[in-house]
Formats: sequence, structure tokens, C-alpha cells
Amino acid sequence: MLIIGAHMSVAKGIAKAAEDVVKINANTMQFFSRNPRGSTFKTYTGEEIAKFQRIRKEHEFGPLLAHAPYTLNLASNNEKTYEFACMVIKEDIARMDALGIEYLVFHPGSHTGIGTEAGIANIVGGLNQAITGNENIMVLLETMSGKGSEIGVTFEELRAIRDGLEHPERVGVCLDSCHVFSAGYDIVNDLDGVLDEFDRVLGLDLLKAIHMNDSMMPFGAHKDRHATIGDGEIGMEALLNVMRHPKLQGIPIYLETPLEDEGHKAEIQMLKEKLNFPQSK
Repeated sequence: MLIIGAHMSVAKGIAKAAEDVVKINANTMQFFSRNPRGSTFKTYTGEEIAKFQRIRKEHEFGPLLAHAPYTLNLASNNEKTYEFACMVIKEDIARMDALGIEYLVFHPGSHTGIGTEAGIANIVGGLNQAITGNENIMVLLETMSGKGSEIGVTFEELRAIRDGLEHPERVGVCLDSCHVFSAGYDIVNDLDGVLDEFDRVLGLDLLKAIHMNDSMMPFGAHKDRHATIGDGEIGMEALLNVMRHPKLQGIPIYLETPLEDEGHKAEIQMLKEKLNFPQSK
């Protein structure tokens, strides 16, 4: 079964977002856990939550993915920034778990000069204070492009984070196609090799979600610029190969391409058609 969705707006509520998922012919979604560039979040009424849960059950949604705000930086050495990040990750894990959301993904953070090792130590400390081990939700570390002082550009850095956790069983990985390509993992010409490397360092069983994006920037550019599927440097066939790969079947796919709902609807339809007839051309 193909589990595919897009990043949806919850500005009008989480139930409305679920309705929009159905309208674009998707069967899952990603949404921000709170204001992506701030700290505020919506408190949903019991009635809205019940409607949201009814829609996802009736339409057999796959795993849902909440995305933590971009303002969260667990690798920071700035006291206020770090305290804010620790508060947000702890609150959002609890809030999303209470909603029955399967995954919460976040950008590991930028060390901003203190070095990768110290940044990783901060991330580990932040996650250890936030994860109790009793949650149903799984927190996902996102693979990053490596711009500036970002952490998560290599599989080894993600492994180092998990190795320091008190509850590593509650933490998996979300692979972003644009980010890994820009980071220097050649998913165009050596997808098997990239997956073998992921399996060697982390284990493919930890890969829980895929952000499916093309890249405006060339291979190894270390820049995060998403493009619509087939309109970037990765290209249509390489991205279809990711979706077809036998080792990746059943892993939910979330589009973060620069489109509105109607554009995502057309993109999802196009991908479904190509995947249904992969050898037709």
C-alpha cells in the first residue's frame, strides 16, 4: 500500500486539515506542531479532536507526522535558546502523543560554533529530559543538508545522538531526499549504496518516514532548497526509484514541495500514475 501525503496547514484546525487530506486524494499528512517560526500553538476543542479522529479512522490514514517548529534548536549553546528548545520539544511530544500522532520530526539543530560533539551532547540532553519512554509517539531525527553548522548531515551524527539517549527505542529517523542529496549522499546514481550505508550505520528499521522533495541545488551543495518532483537536480526517475525500492515499501511519504493543496493533489496523482505503471514507457 502506498502511504503518501503532503504538508498540510492546520491554520483552520486539525479537523479541517484532515478533510483537506481526503480532498487531495492522500492518505496521510504532515503538519506543524505549532507556529513554525514562533512559539504559539492551537488548543483544539474536544469536538474538533473527535471529528479529526473520526476522519482519519474512516479514511484509513497512514501514520501522521507532526513537524516541530524551525525555531527549535536543541544544539544551541545559548541558554535562552536551549531552554526554549527543551520546553518546546517536551511540550510537543506530550501534546502530539495525546492526539495519537505517530511521529514528531525535528531538525536536530545547529551548533553555532561550539562544535558538532558539543552540539550533539546538547541534543541528547534535551531529548533525555523530554522523552519518558512511556509515550506511543516516536520522535524522528531529520537528515539535514549540512548548511552552516547543522547537525544531522551524516548518518554517523544521527547515530551519535541515538547512542546517548536513555530511551533510543522512542527515536527514529526521517530521510529527506533533498537534504541527503545536498549533503552528498548520491541517491541518483547509487541509491542501493546509500541505503546500505544507512543500514550499516543506523539500521533500516529506524527509517520511519520519508520527506519526498526534489532539489533546486546540485549534488553536494549543502543547501536546503526544495523543488517540485521532477523539476530539480534529483529528477523524476531517481525519486520514483526511491518510492519503488523494495527496502522502502510501507514507509510513509510526505511531500514538502513548494505547492498549495491543488498542486499537491496533482503531484500525488502524477506519482500514483507513474508508480502504477513503472515499466510502461
